[in-house]
Amino acid sequence: MRTRALALTAALLLAGGTAACSPSASKDEDKQASGSTTVTVRIWDDQVAKAYQASFDAFTKANPDIAVKINLVPFADYFTKLPLDVSSGDIDDIFWLNSSPFGGLADSGALMNIDEVLADEKAGWVQAAVDQYTRDGVLWGVPALTDGRIVVYYNTKLVEEAGVDPANLTWSPDPAADTFLAAAKKLTKDSAGKTADEPGFDAKKIDQYAFNAANDLGAIYYNFIGSNGGKFQAEDGSFVFAEDKSAEAVQYLVDLINKHYVAPSAADTNDNGDFSRDKFLQGKMALFQSGTYNLKNIADGATFDWGIAPLLEGPAGRVSVVNSIIAAGNAKTQHKTATVKVLKWLGSAEGATFLGQSGAALPAVTDAQDSYYEFWEKEQVDTTQFGEASGSDTIEPPFGPKFIDANNAYNPIFKEIFAGRTPVREGLQKAQDAANDAIQ
Repeated sequence: MRTRALALTAALLLAGGTAACSPSASKDEDKQASGSTTVTVRIWDDQVAKAYQASFDAFTKANPDIAVKINLVPFADYFTKLPLDVSSGDIDDIFWLNSSPFGGLADSGALMNIDEVLADEKAGWVQAAVDQYTRDGVLWGVPALTDGRIVVYYNTKLVEEAGVDPANLTWSPDPAADTFLAAAKKLTKDSAGKTADEPGFDAKKIDQYAFNAANDLGAIYYNFIGSNGGKFQAEDGSFVFAEDKSAEAVQYLVDLINKHYVAPSAADTNDNGDFSRDKFLQGKMALFQSGTYNLKNIADGATFDWGIAPLLEGPAGRVSVVNSIIAAGNAKTQHKTATVKVLKWLGSAEGATFLGQSGAALPAVTDAQDSYYEFWEKEQVDTTQFGEASGSDTIEPPFGPKFIDANNAYNPIFKEIFAGRTPVREGLQKAQDAANDAIQ
């Protein structure tokens, strides 16, 4: 969430009708000339914003007394601004949440209790999303979209030229069991056309990368940790990613970047979550591991033949994080009735179908999901790998009321680990200690 993971991930401005509207404005200021109430909705994805705009236009046609404005905040800034705006009272009437800040915001009283206002609607929502955002027996948001399993997008020409089958790749800390590294070397080329497994390969002049190994929780290292049989958090929410299985997975990823040079430098990816996606769209990366949140971006942006393969298989199989996003209601909104109506619309099949039929994301409203699959079937894109066709084993998404605090503590250390400046096991232990101290 980006997410993405998810996803998860976009930062473009949306033209027309998506300017931010201050949610702290008074009721009188929030009235338009026609006398309508304005409800603001904060999200981070520009593809979804386009679908939402069409959905909200239909909503306002049916509810002319309520206008809806989208506040599009870049994902890179979203979770930095969010807690500050909640604290100051400048948060929107409705805002997207993933699991990272969810627990803390739910416990703080910032979120509207959905069981009090829309309990009758819950049966129509994906149960996994309902479960993910139920805390202390209460649902704290309307499930908006769900990611499905993480997959590998591939450039058909590049994998065929290298003789690589992207659907049958296995990674392992044991070189004898690993098939991915050899394939990745064949898929990495320098400016002279030499591959990473050829003599004379120049790692300082790479023109084509194999894979998007990076400090990316939702798309990359969470799934590698899970597929090695490791854990990121224990059941009590404490962090355990310095344990052997998790450390092996992170070491493998760091070596892909800094030892084998088959993935971009952390200098390029640590602070630019779109770097690898852009390389893939430019035809400069063969394999791009991501989720449904990037499907529309790739379909719209790729000028080459591409396909979708299952997640890389590890020693414990194909283990994916499966995440959902909720539309949370601001518990302190100045116009609760209108906000609840918009939330109900987002959680309805009619409202959510705009999301699915645009192909922008997979709705977390059960009866709206067929519209998503039908869209991609017409586009001749096989979306089965997002489901159990690529396995059913999962690793639990991030959780806990202070996860954001923990992330702020460990992520700077992770950046140094992925940059190769801090040894993996030493860095992970330091990061784990910092994360656990942050949640005390």
